[in-house]
Amino acid sequence: MLTLLTYEPVGDINNHFQNSSMLERQERAALGLLVGVVITVIVAHLILGSLGKAPFATPFTNDSTDGELVIASGTIDHLIITQNGGHTNVYTDSFTIFIPSHVVQELTLQKGDVISVYGIVQTYRGKKEILVSSAHDVSVAPAKTQ
Repeated sequence: MLTLLTYEPVGDINNHFQNSSMLERQERAALGLLVGVVITVIVAHLILGSLGKAPFATPFTNDSTDGELVIASGTIDHLIITQNGGHTNVYTDSFTIFIPSHVVQELTLQKGDVISVYGIVQTYRGKKEILVSSAHDVSVAPAKTQ
């Protein structure tokens, strides 16, 4: 078969497509690497997700830096619901917890309850507080009634 412009033989076009594979060697290698990376990320996500936050959290102190994942426990002294947004500030004897409205809706909190939280440290108006992002990060033991 000849081309129209150069009159050079190009071979059988139909046979060329039947003998060649869909991907070249470099493309197959790249696809293999991408599949390997995806599998690695999924496995890491499953393992780290099953571990939870506990292995990565440090106990809260006043020296904790902003952005640090911490764990803290204490007895609730008082609760304040913000005027804008329905968020809740929980005050204990040694730290403050900020709980966004979408998380507060899933919790029942009262003065005297023992609360344990995982959260991120942030500074608000010069004071350290713990920002909770999920109701799963909060554990509440009701106050003991006597």
